Amino acid sequence: MYGWIFRHLPGNRFAKVVQSLVLVAAVVLVLFTWVFPWVAETFNVNGDPNFD
Repeated sequence: MYGWIFRHLPGNRFAKVVQSLVLVAAVVLVLFTWVFPWVAETFNVNGDPNFD
């Protein structure tokens, strides 16, 4: 999968590495901003005994 992404990014090797790092940072930002808080609220992963 990572090889496929790397082959399809435009530019030389340096540009591909920079673009890959930006993509990884964007994915991490989305996970920590929206996905993980939603999972914590929805599935009670914090262990709150008063979960409704």
